Amino acid sequence: MSRRRTPGTLRRLLGCLALVVLLPPAALVVAAAVTPLPAPVLRGPPPPAVRVLDRHGRVIRDVRTSDDQLSERLRLAQVSPWVPKAVVAAEDARFFYHPGVDPVAVARATGQLVWHRRVVSGASTITQQLARAVIHRPRTLWGKLHEMVVALRIEASLDKAQILDEYLNRVEFGPNLRGIGAASRFYLDKPALELDLAEAAALAAIPRGPTLYDPRRGTSRVLRRRNRILERMRKQGLASAEQIARAESEPLLLERPAFGGGAWHLVRELSSGRLEAELGQHGHAQVVRSTLDLSLQHEVEQLVRITARRIAPHDASAAAVIVVDNPSGEVLAYVGSPDFFSRAALGHNDGVLALRQPGSTLKPFVYAAAMQHLGMTAATRLPDVELHLPTERGDYAPRNYDGRFHGPVLLRDALANSLNVPAVYTADRVGPATVLGLLRQVGLDTLDQDASHYGAALALGDGEIRLADLAGAYATLARHGLYRPLGYALEATLDSGRSVYPPHREPRRVIDPRLAGVLTDVLSDRAARLSAFGRGNALELPFPVAAKTGTSKGYRDNWTVGFTHERTVAVWVGNFDGHPMSGSSGVTGAGPLFHDVMLAAMRGIEHPAPLADLTGLVFAEVCPLSGELAGPDCPHRRRELFRPGHVPTHTCALHVRARIDEDNGLLAGPACLSRSAERVFERYPPAYAAWARSAGRPLLPSEASARCPLSMRTDARSSGIAFPFEGARFVLDPDVPSEQQQIVLFARAPRSEGTLRFVVDGKRVGSSGAPFRLPWTLVRGKHTVLVQSGSGRVSAPVRFDVR
Repeated sequence: MSRRRTPGTLRRLLGCLALVVLLPPAALVVAAAVTPLPAPVLRGPPPPAVRVLDRHGRVIRDVRTSDDQLSERLRLAQVSPWVPKAVVAAEDARFFYHPGVDPVAVARATGQLVWHRRVVSGASTITQQLARAVIHRPRTLWGKLHEMVVALRIEASLDKAQILDEYLNRVEFGPNLRGIGAASRFYLDKPALELDLAEAAALAAIPRGPTLYDPRRGTSRVLRRRNRILERMRKQGLASAEQIARAESEPLLLERPAFGGGAWHLVRELSSGRLEAELGQHGHAQVVRSTLDLSLQHEVEQLVRITARRIAPHDASAAAVIVVDNPSGEVLAYVGSPDFFSRAALGHNDGVLALRQPGSTLKPFVYAAAMQHLGMTAATRLPDVELHLPTERGDYAPRNYDGRFHGPVLLRDALANSLNVPAVYTADRVGPATVLGLLRQVGLDTLDQDASHYGAALALGDGEIRLADLAGAYATLARHGLYRPLGYALEATLDSGRSVYPPHREPRRVIDPRLAGVLTDVLSDRAARLSAFGRGNALELPFPVAAKTGTSKGYRDNWTVGFTHERTVAVWVGNFDGHPMSGSSGVTGAGPLFHDVMLAAMRGIEHPAPLADLTGLVFAEVCPLSGELAGPDCPHRRRELFRPGHVPTHTCALHVRARIDEDNGLLAGPACLSRSAERVFERYPPAYAAWARSAGRPLLPSEASARCPLSMRTDARSSGIAFPFEGARFVLDPDVPSEQQQIVLFARAPRSEGTLRFVVDGKRVGSSGAPFRLPWTLVRGKHTVLVQSGSGRVSAPVRFDVR
């Protein structure tokens, strides 16, 4: 006989059943209450990828996030209204009614698991999927329970719209695609706000299996799932039957974004915030409109790749280019290496920002400092003779690229032909500290050592600079002495949708515009650089260009940099690992690339503006050998530019006309008119004497022909000073001890005079018999010299100057 269940027993059974049913949910609720909201949700969605555009709005590239994802941060209001409806239909029909975990879905999935002994359908809600995206959990029962707890905690902290917002920005919509915004642009090339019903349902199909439903692997699977989602939307009343039918008939047309590509180095620097860092101070920049011109950028990239093949025989593998719009300072093209992805050539290195020795490209600024502080002009005579400078590391003796000395050279020729010795001499005269100060003013602030560290060798690039900064320095000359930092971005759009702009960079005056005009005129003077570069060199273009080349010591770096009024182009060629090139210089290595890039940069500018601004400058005819005003005996003349007040005041003293005995080449007096002829000779200060003799210059003879004695009378005028000449100028060499710098005073007189006394500045300095010569140590200042005969007769005084 069966035992009847008492009411107490039934209550206990019902209590146990209630406990079994209610205890797990209660435990989940308690666990959710003590579980903090996941930190990623507190922080908000991770920073999205950065989209970089060119100056015209054309897409260059979407830069992936640190975890190699493409993403775009969007608010729910920035998404098509069809998207949340499609997602709810696809993933969680009761989303708006459950607390984060759907009991109905859990019961259904559990029953199917028990009945079929395998997983038939999942029970994850949209909130659970969001939880799974922000936490790492094992694929176990305990991991699933943890996911539920986090989902409940999210639901308790955020409203349904916020949860959808987080979901649409965090869930994967394809391999390495995070969020609906990135998916919409990647697959369909349109913003998520413009998605229609069919497109929204197709993208909503992907998160269930980002790899399985990847449209790039075929659209058949994703279309079948799209249509199932559309049918659910019809049943749930989220779209009309007519809208559903029209959406189901639409194909899925993938439209890959027309990414411009290239500009790998600049995009990297902009997206990381290392360039235009001020933009990042306002928040995360989601879109950056750069200053690049994508068409020019692609052309320059191609030219750099061609150059890489051309320089390979010279044991060089790298090249870099930057193009600047001079009026604005904006960068129009930026190529850091020939191949960003080449490991062998170290292509990830950025030649535009790498620190390298600039060779002779700093010389214009050395001469600018000397013009400003010493009053030098383009016609200043500079010594290109053997030079020795004491340094802490020993004797420094610069040499020219061609291995020769050229004697007295004018500043114009020294700069145009890139002579090293005059540049070092000038840097030493004006002072390395003064030169360094100007270089920093034009933006070369990586020269951060004390001036004594560089010394006068700074004129030859003894320091490290960046190609970008060098371009900015030359753009300063193009702007007639106004310095303006380079700009790389025009604006940025933040996650909030607000646009921000780089700070206005006011140009500042760093070089006198007249000096900039003179230097520009020199750097664009084709005739002046002929002797070093020859005709048809890479610096010659169909429009005026001011340009300078450079080669660092050891042939590790080739440079060419130059400008028109509108554009500045700077080029570097070398190797990122620093090993030297062979048989390559600035004009042969970097020059051809400079030539081609400048042509590309100037394309479309039909009427280039005048290159040099000569306002405030005056012209004067000078002797191209002495730099003084051209005299009647100068065989050549040159029109030279000067600032007012800096025009030479002396007539050329290097050329002198004299009569010589044609038989022996010695000076001839009037007695030999039939056997003599007048010729133009050169007479040099002592600093150039050794060079002039070794170079075979037509020097004025120092002896008179015995057959043709010079006419001398025996009265007070019979004795006279033959050397120095009236108005002669002598320059003391700062590198030679003063006591070793002498001239020989020379008088003409008949031998019958016996002994002549030489008087300088009213003081007797010595006596001499025939041939009446007396060494005299040079003393700075203005002087007069005369001779007295034994009978007391005095010659006419001769005035000369020692500097």
